[in-house]
Amino acid sequence: MLSELLTPEVIRLNVECRDWEEALRTACDLLLQKGWVEEGYLQAIMHNHRTLGPYMVVAPGIMLAHARPEDGALCLSLSLITLRKAMAFGNITNDPVKLIITLAATDTHSHIAVLTELMELFMNAEDVDGIVTAVRKEEVLRILGHYTQSPTDGQERR
Repeated sequence: MLSELLTPEVIRLNVECRDWEEALRTACDLLLQKGWVEEGYLQAIMHNHRTLGPYMVVAPGIMLAHARPEDGALCLSLSLITLRKAMAFGNITNDPVKLIITLAATDTHSHIAVLTELMELFMNAEDVDGIVTAVRKEEVLRILGHYTQSPTDGQERR
């Protein structure tokens, strides 16, 4: 599923951002431009980060940005950005962040296979480092290909 959802048009590498808000907007904009989420989805991610804290920083250097399906997720989708300069999001254990993956799901179960693949990736420091230091999208896609399983739910994006 990862290689089906993370295609070159929703990957940006070595992105320059001033602060965490710009980083989240950049990551979510890739999904907004495709029409896969609504603006409210980004706003919900930012609101959750402000009010609930940096719980989306799920592993050292990695943020899994997401909101609830009803906040504007229109289809199961992902985007991936790497930051030129690592950035603090307020998570003492896992800051600074260098990789942001945005996940949008339209229900509470369709994204489980994707999360499983992502968690396997996150547990492999060598592959995460390979993504963070990649200069070409093809490098990222090659690494992601190691974690892709067959789709289980048949849900397709628009």
